[in-house]
Amino acid sequence: MFQIRTLHGNGLRPVVPPTGGAHRDAWSAQSSGVDRHCRSRLPYWNSLRSPICTSTDRASDAAVVYRQLSQRYIHFTESGGARHARLVPHKAPYPSSRPDGIRPLDRAKRPPARTKISRTLAATRPPHLRFSVPHLQAPAMSAAIRGAEFHGLRGPAAQLPRSRMLGRPLRVAPPAASPSGASGASIRAVSAPQKDATEVKRSKVELIKEKSNFLRYPLNEELVSAAPNINEDAVQLIKFHGSYQQYDRDVRGQKNYSFMLRTKNPCGKVPNQLYLAMDTLADEFGIGTLRLTTRQTFQLHGVLKKNLKTVLSTVIKNMGSTLGACGDLNRNVLAPAAPYVKKDVLFAQQTAENIAALLTPQSGAYYDLWVDGEKIMSAEEPPEVTQARNDNSHGTNFPDSPEPIYGTQYLPRKFKIAVTTAGDNSVDILTNDIGVVVVSDDAGEPVGFNIYVGGGMGRTHRVETTFPRVADPLGYVPKEDILYAIKAIVVTQRENGRRDDRKYSRMKYLIDRWGIDKFRAEVEKYYGKKFESFRPLPEWQFNSYLGWQEQGDGKLFYGVHVDNGRVGGQAKKTLREIIEKYNLDVSITPNQNLILCGIDQAWREPITAALAQAGLLEPKDVDPLNLTAMACPAMPLCPLAQTEAERGILPILKRIRAVFDKVGIKDHESVVVRVTGCPNGCARPYMAELGFVGDGPKSYQIWLGGTPNQSTLADAFMNKVKLDDIEKVLEPLFSYWNSTRQEGESFGSFTNRTGFDKLKEVVNKWAESPAAA
Repeated sequence: MFQIRTLHGNGLRPVVPPTGGAHRDAWSAQSSGVDRHCRSRLPYWNSLRSPICTSTDRASDAAVVYRQLSQRYIHFTESGGARHARLVPHKAPYPSSRPDGIRPLDRAKRPPARTKISRTLAATRPPHLRFSVPHLQAPAMSAAIRGAEFHGLRGPAAQLPRSRMLGRPLRVAPPAASPSGASGASIRAVSAPQKDATEVKRSKVELIKEKSNFLRYPLNEELVSAAPNINEDAVQLIKFHGSYQQYDRDVRGQKNYSFMLRTKNPCGKVPNQLYLAMDTLADEFGIGTLRLTTRQTFQLHGVLKKNLKTVLSTVIKNMGSTLGACGDLNRNVLAPAAPYVKKDVLFAQQTAENIAALLTPQSGAYYDLWVDGEKIMSAEEPPEVTQARNDNSHGTNFPDSPEPIYGTQYLPRKFKIAVTTAGDNSVDILTNDIGVVVVSDDAGEPVGFNIYVGGGMGRTHRVETTFPRVADPLGYVPKEDILYAIKAIVVTQRENGRRDDRKYSRMKYLIDRWGIDKFRAEVEKYYGKKFESFRPLPEWQFNSYLGWQEQGDGKLFYGVHVDNGRVGGQAKKTLREIIEKYNLDVSITPNQNLILCGIDQAWREPITAALAQAGLLEPKDVDPLNLTAMACPAMPLCPLAQTEAERGILPILKRIRAVFDKVGIKDHESVVVRVTGCPNGCARPYMAELGFVGDGPKSYQIWLGGTPNQSTLADAFMNKVKLDDIEKVLEPLFSYWNSTRQEGESFGSFTNRTGFDKLKEVVNKWAESPAAA
């Protein structure tokens, strides 16, 4: 007979089989009648896709118990002395009625995770649900069952490395003697053991990822529901598919839900066919605009839930993808956007594409959900990518898993990589988790890479243990080893990054905690080699790639400046006409601009005229402040925004120019200005000479000290500066810069040389002067 025990209070007590005949039969697993009783006599159990009992053999040969675990069953078996536990997906709805007068369990009223069920509530549940909620988490169940191997979504436990991400494997205890003296096998399932003090708490998102069947469930069910939105679990999962659920915060009293889609374009490359498709989708299913992002991708806002599959399948069928554009995995890989025919540039772009392919999710869930399992793009990936992904010579992989690198947990947090050539900092190389720099020999042939690690922009206001950080030098690798080195770094973060508190889950916090030497030593274990010393590099330069330039193959490219990266109105219409007429491919820059590629010399004049007529001026005709400024979308759609960014930056730039004029700074001079609506830093404000970080409604934290070449981290200068009062800070700062700076000294370098104490003294004195009145 099965013995099912649960922990209540301080001790174990058996769950007594109910007196009702149907329930009694279901729990009386003594003979081959088990299956008959479960299937034929219990309408409640019959409503479930997986019955409580499935074995038709004698109980002495096999014992099978299914127990519902939120959305899964755990399947215990004993055969030949071996005991196993396996999770079996369960997606059937809860029944509306149950036998013997048992009340249905309202899903919306279930206690949250890690909340004990009261005895009163537990008594109203059918026997298979009489367990405390903290231990209904699949697949590890916090070591709820003792003794057996766990063969869940990750594969055989014996093949798994021990790490904090795994939790503890399920175990089943040895069979206890039957109290009735029966000869049948017995399994004792303990649902709430004493918690291991060494067990690491995991965030809710970690549990959602783990039970999702590799990013499928419950997103697949939520997408077909009649509601205009999806539930919280699905909200977390759809990020991995390249989408965020949003609502218009300008509309009061109701939430008009829509979705933002983000494409994934390594190096910012956009084929002609994909650009035209995105342009059409923006008009038919979005808000009529395309947003160019700081990571060289498109964002399409305003897509309704009912249109998600149509839009995503259209992107896929037109040589595009959104897979991995968001979520806890590698995001879009940056590289110089200019279509130069130069060895180092081409090599950097190819490397970025290979890294993107290496770290793309492999489970197939993306195609299952959006194109019914059909893989539209059939191009084979380079063999070196496949070889690097499959290599497990240093214990990096989950064998036999659909996700050999990511496993069921994926990464602790987002992960960002950029590749560039020596001296080219168009990609903000030091702000990435990994920065890869091509190193060439004297003949210009690429021979290897310098690698930086540990950059990242996000932080939380007034939580000083969160911070932006620039990357540290890790070492040099030969060019043939780059994919293995990247994989080793990713796995080090996968195994050691924090999963209990998402504020501290980025790799920069791991490196800050360990130090670069310990981090390097750990990466080398997975890499299998020692990193060589850094190769010398030239000073970084920021390149915008705007205006007309030679590609090097007899053709031209033209970098179009797009304010805030927002392509709409007449500019959108004209760009489409040009791209369609001349059959041009395009590239998106990390500064939210667009490059038209492969232009014949004869097309230069008509293209220039058409763009100017649409308000897309040549760089020489644009205020220099605008050319380097960036802002995130923020209000009204971003749920994290505390104030305006995109809608507010152009008025801010005009006010800065007015201050320049007032204090005597010339028209051709500029500072790098970046604005974000919250401290997450999507527009990388912490590298700006002048950064505005949303700190409340119409209020900003002001950061100073970045440099024009994006190589120096800024610092917080003042908090809670009201939008109406920014001149009270900027006018004394710019006036003092103009009067005391050294020859050719940038504003960022000036603030670093002068120091914040002196600058605050200048601002305070100005506030007390008649000029401030």
